[in-house]
Amino acid sequence: MIVYTVGTFDLLHVGHLALLEYCATLGDTVAVGVASDEVVKLYKPNIPVIPLEQRIEMLQALRCVNIVLPYYELDYISVCQAVKADIFVIGEDWGRKPHNVGVENHLNDQGKKTIQIKYNPRTSSTQIKKDVFTQFQSSKLIEQIVV
Repeated sequence: MIVYTVGTFDLLHVGHLALLEYCATLGDTVAVGVASDEVVKLYKPNIPVIPLEQRIEMLQALRCVNIVLPYYELDYISVCQAVKADIFVIGEDWGRKPHNVGVENHLNDQGKKTIQIKYNPRTSSTQIKKDVFTQFQSSKLIEQIVV
């Protein structure tokens, strides 16, 4: 069984690891699609901090991941076909946009599965970025007071 999942995977954290390790329990091969900066701009306000090539390299280093592919369009059907995905794992924020519904319908028609998972609210790249910014701002403020 081939399990396929997608994401930005910016600032790799334990939530990402939990997702990928869960995917590994579902099949023999885990294929991961990594969103390019252009794709991320379509659904997030900020582009990733870590360049695409480095995000790919980090994922390739994980023992629970077998295949890592960048994607440059919101077309999940062609990649699911290319990797011969049996299961497509998505997050709870997946939504009902046409490209999402299209791949779900395609997989259902092929007798394949889509599994939606819940996120752990403690693990978010967006929150990590906010925390870093807050800490940076606090240290700058302390620096100004001390000087």
